[in-house]
Amino acid sequence: MPTKKALAAAIAVFALAVLLGTPDRAHAGGQPPLQGVFKDNFTLLDPPVPAPQTGFTDAGGREITLAAFEGQVVLLNFWATWCAPCVREMPTLDRLQDKLGSQGLAVVAVSQDRGGLAVVAPFVKQLGLRHLEIYLDPRGALSRAFGLGGLPTTLLIDAEGRLVGGLEGPAEWDSEEALALIRHYLEGVRGQGGPVKTGG
Repeated sequence: MPTKKALAAAIAVFALAVLLGTPDRAHAGGQPPLQGVFKDNFTLLDPPVPAPQTGFTDAGGREITLAAFEGQVVLLNFWATWCAPCVREMPTLDRLQDKLGSQGLAVVAVSQDRGGLAVVAPFVKQLGLRHLEIYLDPRGALSRAFGLGGLPTTLLIDAEGRLVGGLEGPAEWDSEEALALIRHYLEGVRGQGGPVKTGG
């Protein structure tokens, strides 16, 4: 079974290669702190590249793109109700949104369930998630735009709409290591007076 480090490398080298160019462990804009599991598992892109603007939908059925989160740092998570590792990490994403949402972070957890809202809404309620909005990509258009394969996969997009890195596999997104990584990118948001738009 491949290690998480190998899976992260596979995302960067193969799954994102066509769209994103050549990844590297360095970062042109100043390397963020990579600690704990993120040191081995999170792959940075050098240079960051514009994120695709493929449409997905919110809980109200409205089509949106990542441009709806302009001015915010976005943690884009691909998940599904049938994916056990996804389900385990969802509460950590919910707590992360609670902790850093007011500082300019948008945790955008996009379900890949083919059943759409009818499947996802009761599941989110059952998990007791109170801070995450529901986003849907039942046909996998957004995940294909990023060239992804496995779930969960989580990508970090800076406030300028550029993909800066990501990892495949579950993580503790409300851990101190994750907070340190994300706060590195939030510094620019706070310096510009906070987010200018919100999605949903």
